Amino acid sequence: MNSVKVSPAKDFSLTINTIAPDKSISHRSAMFSMLAEGTSEIRNFLRAEDTLNTLEIVKNLGATVEDDGEVIKITSTGIKESFEVLDCGNSGTGMRLFCGFLSSANGHFILTGDKYLRSRPMKRVTSPLLSIGAKLDGRDDGDLAPLSIRGASLKSFDYESKIASAQVKSAMILAALRADGICTYTEPELSRDHTERMLKGMGADLQVKGLKTTIIPMKKLLEPLIITVPADPSSAFFFAVAAAITPHSHIVLKGVTFNPTRIEAFKALERMGANISYNETDNKYEPIGDITVTYAPLKAITVESNISWLIDELPALSIAFACAEGISIVKNAKELRVKESDRIATVVNGLSACGIDTTEYEDGYTVKGGILNSSCIDSDGDHRIAMSFIIAGLRCGMQVSDLDCINTSFPNFFDLMKEITTLNFKV
Repeated sequence: MNSVKVSPAKDFSLTINTIAPDKSISHRSAMFSMLAEGTSEIRNFLRAEDTLNTLEIVKNLGATVEDDGEVIKITSTGIKESFEVLDCGNSGTGMRLFCGFLSSANGHFILTGDKYLRSRPMKRVTSPLLSIGAKLDGRDDGDLAPLSIRGASLKSFDYESKIASAQVKSAMILAALRADGICTYTEPELSRDHTERMLKGMGADLQVKGLKTTIIPMKKLLEPLIITVPADPSSAFFFAVAAAITPHSHIVLKGVTFNPTRIEAFKALERMGANISYNETDNKYEPIGDITVTYAPLKAITVESNISWLIDELPALSIAFACAEGISIVKNAKELRVKESDRIATVVNGLSACGIDTTEYEDGYTVKGGILNSSCIDSDGDHRIAMSFIIAGLRCGMQVSDLDCINTSFPNFFDLMKEITTLNFKV
C-alpha cells in the first residue's frame, strides 16, 4: 500500500482486545531467552516485521525456536557466531540492544537494517561500549550501520549517561552481565525499565535505586522466561487519541501494560482533560489491565519532564494538541530528532500542512490548537508519523502515504481503524 485516504469519523463506542502486543517487551523476550538455561515460553509475541527480525537473529545466533502459532519456545545453548548478516529491519531497539548483547560474545557479528535504520546514529551506544573494551565499528567512524562487532572481554564500569535512553541503558546492562566486575549505570531521568524488570524476574542480580542501576555479572545462566506479552501502550495510545478527539466517543483498551514508564502519554492526555480510567487485572513481570478513554474537550498543556517515558507517543499526542484549546508546548525532546524520522520536523511540517500554527525549536515545538484541515502527508518511513496523521484524519479527513512502515509495529492497525471509519487505499 502506498497511500490511504481516511474519512472523518462519527462518534463511536468500541472495546479493543487485539491491540498489537508490546514491541519493546517482544524484542527483549526473544533476546533475553538466550541468557537462560532451559526453554523460555513467550505467549502473545508481536508478529510484526521488526520483532520477527529479532526472532530470526536469535535463530541465526544458534537458538532453537519452536512456534505453534500461539506459544514461541526458545532454547539456547549459548551465542554462536553467525554466517549470516543480522538484519534488524527498521528497529533501533533491536540494533542498539544487540550491540550490548553481542559485545562480549565469542565471534564476529554484522548488524544491518533497512535504509532508514542505516541512517540513524549509533554512537550513543557504541561510544560507551567502546569505553569498556568492546570492539565495534561501522560507517561514519562507527556511527552508522552496518556495524561490525567482535566479541571482547569487557571491563567493569561506573557510567553516567547524559541522556535518558532505555536503549542505551539496556545495551550497557546487557554488556555488564558478562563484564569482569560490578557495574553501575546512572541516568539523568528514569527511562523505560522493561530490561531491569524482566532480567530481575529471570534471576539476574540487578539493584535499582533511584536513577542508579547496579549490575552484578552473571555467575550462571538465568531462569527461563515464561511470559505473556501485554498489549503495547504506545500502540493503544493511537486509539486513545482517536476517542479523545472525536466528540461523544468512548473506547476500552484491553490488556495493556500499566508500567509507569509506559503510560505517561495517557497521563498527559488526562491533564488535557480527557476522561481516562485504569483497571489492573494482573501483575507479574509487568502490571497489566484495561484503560478506558472517554471524549471531553481538551486544553493545552506543557510537556517538559519524563520525556523519555512518552518519546514514542509524542506524534500522536501532538494530534490531540492540534484539537485542544490553547498553545501546547514540548520541551527537552531533542531525542525526537533521532527516531525513525526527525519527529520534531515531521510533526511540525505535517501539522502546518493541516493548517495548524506551529513553531519548531531545537529540542521541541509549540502547537496552537485550531481547526485541522485535510492534507496529504508523507510519513517519511516512520510508522508513528503515519498512524498519527491517519488518526488526525478521523477529525477532518486525510491522505497519508508511505504506509509499509506500519507493519513494523502494528500489523492489524488498519483492521481496527475500519471499525471506526472508511479507508480507501491506493497502490
